[in-house]
Amino acid sequence: MKILVLNGPNLARLDLREKSVYGDYSYADLEKAVIGFAKAENVEIEIKQSDSETELIQLLHSAADNKVPVVFNPAAFTHYSYAIRDAVAMLKSPIIEVHISNPLSREEFRHTSVISGVVNGTIGGFGLDSYRLAIIAMKNLVK
Repeated sequence: MKILVLNGPNLARLDLREKSVYGDYSYADLEKAVIGFAKAENVEIEIKQSDSETELIQLLHSAADNKVPVVFNPAAFTHYSYAIRDAVAMLKSPIIEVHISNPLSREEFRHTSVISGVVNGTIGGFGLDSYRLAIIAMKNLVK
């Protein structure tokens, strides 16, 4: 089984973000952790990150065309990108929305996800373990 792990804007600069919210690790640490989680679950992954809404949509279109399951951290696009929501809705394979922090415990504008209504589930608030939990959940969805 192969999973696309897709990360949205500003995650490549994780080491410069609020430590109290995102923890004390870099994007390279995130990638290394996700690769380790996937290996432990005998899952093949491809990890991509983009700050570009257009590029994220293209990656989602490719996943839809190839029926690839997706673990997706849309980051700030979670709250307002209807274009990304529409691309997510085109997927025929499972997709799980993931967040390092818990958006509901943060600023009010982060409480709304336009993505959540078109995904199989949402996991957030567990730091990098959110990705581990999403990989495990995805394995169960794809069985």
